[in-house]
Amino acid sequence: MIKFRAILALCFVGCLIPDSAMARQWSLKDCVDYALANNISLQKSRLQKLSAKEDYLLSKAELLPSLSASTSHNLTYRPWPENGSATVANGYVQASIDKVYYNGSYGINTNWTVWNGNRNHNTVKLNAISEKKAELDSAVTANSIQEQIAQLYVQILYSAEAIKVHKASLETSKMNEERGKAFVDVGKMSKADLAQLTTQRAQDEYSIVESESNLRNYKRQLKQLLQITDEEEFDVVIPELTDEMALQEIPLLHSVYVSALDNRPEIKNAQLALNSNDLTLKIEKARRLPTVGFNASAITNTTSMSKNGWDNQMKNNFNLGAGFNVSIPLFDNRAAKTAVNKAIIQRQTYELDLRDKRTALYSTIENFWLQAVTNQNKFKAAKVATESAETSYEMLSGKFQESLINIVELMKGRDAVIQAKQNELQSKYLSILNIELLHFYQDGKIKGTRD
Repeated sequence: MIKFRAILALCFVGCLIPDSAMARQWSLKDCVDYALANNISLQKSRLQKLSAKEDYLLSKAELLPSLSASTSHNLTYRPWPENGSATVANGYVQASIDKVYYNGSYGINTNWTVWNGNRNHNTVKLNAISEKKAELDSAVTANSIQEQIAQLYVQILYSAEAIKVHKASLETSKMNEERGKAFVDVGKMSKADLAQLTTQRAQDEYSIVESESNLRNYKRQLKQLLQITDEEEFDVVIPELTDEMALQEIPLLHSVYVSALDNRPEIKNAQLALNSNDLTLKIEKARRLPTVGFNASAITNTTSMSKNGWDNQMKNNFNLGAGFNVSIPLFDNRAAKTAVNKAIIQRQTYELDLRDKRTALYSTIENFWLQAVTNQNKFKAAKVATESAETSYEMLSGKFQESLINIVELMKGRDAVIQAKQNELQSKYLSILNIELLHFYQDGKIKGTRD
């Protein structure tokens, strides 16, 4: 009985545990892995790759001869046949004239394009490149998703840390308010000054609510990116981000850019566009060349007007045929020349696209690098400013308790501490984020997801 009550009590306590306490804790790797498997945009890009692969397989199959079987069956009714005459059925003269007669034919046909200026072979190569481009499009989408996840994840970590700062500030505000009430009771402070302390405490409470709202919003954005639609509480693992991580060596700008040129899928995709254009140009030029084809067939037929049996008819009427055809373009209303010229123009467009993507890549990396350098220097200065502001505030608090300074000076000192801590936190997390993004552009992997 005692054991049963203990189990019942444990179940009751378990029911009282809030959902948030049992919510899954998502690490950065969990988020990335889940998004790469479930993000709808990424899944669509993978489907496009599968579609491009089917085009490639089709173009390869078209290099082979085609083979088809055909049969036809016809029933004819002649209500007024001419007596004493003959008729032709399936190429044979039939002396027997029937009002109703049947004809059947059976055949196997094959066609093969022997040569068409290598258009078919170049089409296979072009579709192979298209498949690779679709794969790279998928990689571009995956990189974009990972980058967004990293930015939101760091924002969540920063917001969680900011809440701690505001809560610590609230505790200080409450202590000052209590001191103020004591000073009012003994006549050392006016009620107007106490009202300012109360206002400050309420402002800190408001700041906590606002920070918690920002944290929930960032989590909502991350859930949306992961395509999570259930009502389960969403929370992330809060790793320890040390000062050393913010002060680590920043990768060289040129080194990151050179590595990114080799591994970024958007650059590879732009280069493949040039390769595909070369093949397109060859295909269009081949439209001016002759096309040679081969064909063969095996045909037989039967008719009800023959006195022979069906097996004999199938045998006697059996024909084998083969031949080739040559098509030589003479005048195509400038279609081939226009197609060639447009392919040449398109190449210039692809070259400009490649230059544009390289410029955009350099600009993006340079921005991350400048942000990393700037925020790292800000973080160094902010740490000193925080220490100085905290020391100053401790001195002001002592003087305030001795009634040596007024409430305005105390609040200014306290605001300086909060601002210094906020600056320190912001520069720390932005420094870590931008350094990590530089590494991501360098090796293609987000920290926490590397093997």
